[in-house]
Amino acid sequence: MSEENGKNGEEELHDVIPVSGMYENWFLDYASYVILERAVPAIEDGLKPVQRRILHAVKEMDDGRFNKVANVIGSTMQYHPHGDASISDAIVNIGQKDLLLDTQGNWGDVRTGDGAAAARYIETRLSKFALEVIYNPQTTEWQLSYDGRKKEPVTFPVKFPLLLAQGVEGIAVGLSTKILPHNFVELLEASIGILKGKKPKLYPDFLTGGKIDVSDYNDGHRGGKVRVRASIEEVDSKTIAIRDIPFGTTTTSLIDSIVKANDKGKIKIKQVIDNTAKDIEILIKLAPGVSPDITIDALFAFTDCEVSISPNACVIIQDKPHFVGVSEILKHSVDQTVSLLRQELEIKKGELLEKILFSSLEKIFIENRIYRDIEECETWEDVISTIDKGLDPYKPQFYREITQDDIVRLTEIKIKRISKYDTFKADELLKKFEEELKETEYHLDHITDFSIQYYQNLIDKYGKGRERKTEITNFDTIAATVVAANNAKLYVNREDGFIGYGLKKDELIGECSDIDDIIVFRKDGKCLVTKIQDKVFVGKDILYAGVFKKGDERMVYNLAYVDGKSGRSMVKRFQVLSVTRDREYDLTRGAKGSKVHYFSANPNGEAEVVTVFLTAASKARKKVFDFDFAELEIKGRGAGGNILTKYPVRKVQFKAAGVSTLGGLDIWYDEIVGRLNTDKRGKKLGNFGPDDLIIVFYNDGSYELTSFELTNRYETNKVIGISKFDPDKAVSAVHIDGESKMVYVKRFIVETSTIGKRFNFISEAKGSKLYFACNDEETTVDVKYKEGRSHQNKTFDLDELIDVKGWKAIGNKFPVQNVLEVNRVESEPDKETTDDNEGSLEELKSSIKEEVEKEDNQLGLFNKGKGDEE
Repeated sequence: MSEENGKNGEEELHDVIPVSGMYENWFLDYASYVILERAVPAIEDGLKPVQRRILHAVKEMDDGRFNKVANVIGSTMQYHPHGDASISDAIVNIGQKDLLLDTQGNWGDVRTGDGAAAARYIETRLSKFALEVIYNPQTTEWQLSYDGRKKEPVTFPVKFPLLLAQGVEGIAVGLSTKILPHNFVELLEASIGILKGKKPKLYPDFLTGGKIDVSDYNDGHRGGKVRVRASIEEVDSKTIAIRDIPFGTTTTSLIDSIVKANDKGKIKIKQVIDNTAKDIEILIKLAPGVSPDITIDALFAFTDCEVSISPNACVIIQDKPHFVGVSEILKHSVDQTVSLLRQELEIKKGELLEKILFSSLEKIFIENRIYRDIEECETWEDVISTIDKGLDPYKPQFYREITQDDIVRLTEIKIKRISKYDTFKADELLKKFEEELKETEYHLDHITDFSIQYYQNLIDKYGKGRERKTEITNFDTIAATVVAANNAKLYVNREDGFIGYGLKKDELIGECSDIDDIIVFRKDGKCLVTKIQDKVFVGKDILYAGVFKKGDERMVYNLAYVDGKSGRSMVKRFQVLSVTRDREYDLTRGAKGSKVHYFSANPNGEAEVVTVFLTAASKARKKVFDFDFAELEIKGRGAGGNILTKYPVRKVQFKAAGVSTLGGLDIWYDEIVGRLNTDKRGKKLGNFGPDDLIIVFYNDGSYELTSFELTNRYETNKVIGISKFDPDKAVSAVHIDGESKMVYVKRFIVETSTIGKRFNFISEAKGSKLYFACNDEETTVDVKYKEGRSHQNKTFDLDELIDVKGWKAIGNKFPVQNVLEVNRVESEPDKETTDDNEGSLEELKSSIKEEVEKEDNQLGLFNKGKGDEE
């Protein structure tokens, strides 16, 4: 028994299969299957297998009428070995893109996130566009379906960049793909450009509209990104409206993100109303006292009103996944289209040659009465031979040899056709075939021109209504700390050294947001910046705590301290522009025992006057004196400062407030993003003091006075002009009156002073429009206008055309009508003045050089004398 058991055990050991390597092979098989058969599209037609099988099934069912989607799903399951749910989702996805399928019924809404009705309630059929660009059995490569019963296409012979038009997203095993949709017309125009030797520039376009910043698109490669924003506009001072939403979001998800941001205190709103129907409209009611401009920025910073999308173009090329750019995908599509068009022309050429050949054979057979020669033939072979012999004199004119099949076709001609044969009609038909052949051969010889015409024909037939929906623009960078709503309060315990929004029993400093940084100054001359928390220790004896704004050049700190080493009291004015968070910085000279006498923080660079009290025991004759901080220059935080006094100081006390020692703020307007800045981007508006304003002119004929806050937003597509407001100068304007259709010029003084309210100064009749407006002395304009069939240009000085009148006056009739555009003529500096200035500059340089040499000589004599004394 034991021997038998031992033998059986050995046999069982031999049957054991090692598992090492099995998992690896199985995993690779599975991963390859998912990549090639499920998730990633082929570059040839831009379709995943399920999409290709759906379109093949719809074509098999196509009779021009709508089919129930449930029937399409059942037909597709003959080719697709998966469940009906995945097929249904894929059909709805194709239908919602409004390109390949005509739809009927409730197919859902990508904007709101509403799903489609059940498959039994909705219908579809192929669009005319799909029938034209996707299908051609003669140029399609076929394969057997999964069960071998049916034939399905390997890929469709698509003559259009379908992959880029529809976009695609898929997650496979170990990789994913994300190609953003692009504009239909732009893709065709770019294809024409490639055929003309131009390099294409392609940017995404979304059905949901909105705005897009493509600065980092990187041609759709991995590592690139686009920023997409909702279109938001200010309805009034208490309401803002969202008109378009970012790609990948829905009105529901967008509203949820807005509500969450409000709940967290990032924004302050009263109500969100979704009025979306045919067009998107989400109204946001603001809380009292909240700025619409800052709220719009906060929506971009804290909600889904701005999203970042990272493309990752991965496609199947020759049964392998490749990461490519959208330009390369388009180039492949163009090359494939040209190749397919050539194949179709070659096929057409062959068909025409056959038609010409048989028409010629038929004509010879009937006109030469060859059919009579076969009346006496007794066998089929004799019939074929007799006809072949009758055709012998004409065979050299044919492009190929005459086969038995050709002769058989001649014998199949009916007697009725022979008896009614019309030579003239036959010649006309033959001539038509020959003209078509000549045209086809011409297209083959000029295949590039033919391909360009093909693309242009697609634009003409299907381009209407497919214009770009997403506006390409540059986005400004929004600092979250600037636009975050104040949702917390800052408290300080000066003695124990704590700050935070949880110290509600201690001293209230002011409001802040929960993402702010707080700067703290202590009595020992140290400062630090830390993130606000519920409660955080920053060091005892706090002199000042406040919200820190990085890079704020207007905030100036005034400090008086005693140096622990020398005993001298020092004064300094400094800025803190950037720091490392939670790192302590010493504002004194660093000696032990240094301490602060006096400290103040000045948001606009004010310099106050203080009174210095010396100790009673000091030897100074004047023990009380005043000091004005305006005497000091503003330096960095590391500067030691100037000597205030060498005598011991008892205290330094505030005496009188001063004015800002900073000059006005230079403001620029960036016309691309419609924002103000101090970074020298765009057009310089001027130097602004605290009471200065900006005047904005809009194309509807209104103006608005605004502050110069950097958070202001201006609609670039509506702004005609923007400048620093000068109340003493007249506004000069050129406008058209919608009622009379006449162009007028007017000049008036702005009499209003309300900030943030628009005032209309031209007719409100439909068709009224403002061409030009300015609020300065430069009133020379170049006017482009239409005269007859030609365009003319003429220069006018507006202040010579009309005097200053009331703002309600319509103005004087403009010297020319049919105005197309009006542009300012920038004045050039006078040449003589320039030459004089150049001469003066040379004289100044020479004078400075003489002074420097003179000072050097004096300094040399002084140093020499000093050396002799030593």
